Amino acid sequence: MTSRSPFTCVLWDVDGTIVDASDGILRRLTIALEHFGKPAPTRAELVHWIGPPMFDSFQTNVGMSPAEATEAVAYYRTIGKADGYTTGAKLYPGIAQLIGDLDAAGIAQATASSKPEVQVVALMEHFDLVPHLQAMAGSTPDEKTLASKADIVAEALRRLQAAGADTSRPVLIGDRHHDVEGGAAHDVAVIFVRWGFSWPHESEGATAAVDDVDALRALLLIED
Repeated sequence: MTSRSPFTCVLWDVDGTIVDASDGILRRLTIALEHFGKPAPTRAELVHWIGPPMFDSFQTNVGMSPAEATEAVAYYRTIGKADGYTTGAKLYPGIAQLIGDLDAAGIAQATASSKPEVQVVALMEHFDLVPHLQAMAGSTPDEKTLASKADIVAEALRRLQAAGADTSRPVLIGDRHHDVEGGAAHDVAVIFVRWGFSWPHESEGATAAVDDVDALRALLLIED
């Protein structure tokens, strides 16, 4: 049996799509926010933090100025580096197998994450997914130079093209409205996964929405 896909390449969001890093994020946020005299988020409130650039979230969620947010991001990243970027992170069930099967079917894949690229690479290496990826794109460390999902999608496509991949029919897999908007900016189809950190309305505008990896597999791979 052979597999093919209606898409020529797949772009992957990371947090809430491939990896559940919520335990480590909650712990580091608690330390960082308490350091700056701000209330720590509850687990339920992580939906406000996971997905967007942290630089934006510190301003939106706790009212920091841009200067304060810059300092907070730097402090948060220092904690993360000391903690280890993969501490507490888990793969969502079935995702690694799907990524491997897409690779076996000859479908080019890349990350397109708002997470800093150094962390994306560390996670992909930790979970042994690097061999299945032709490119790994994430945000720049300052989360300003390359931060918006639209810019990161463009960079992931650029790197895939540079690697010789066919990017004529791309699809982005993600779990936040930023993914939907970032894909739309480049006419990239978006499949919204509901197992991440999102509100129900965030799937609006996506090409499709799925509840589990089996449903995602059915959209990405056709068995002949």
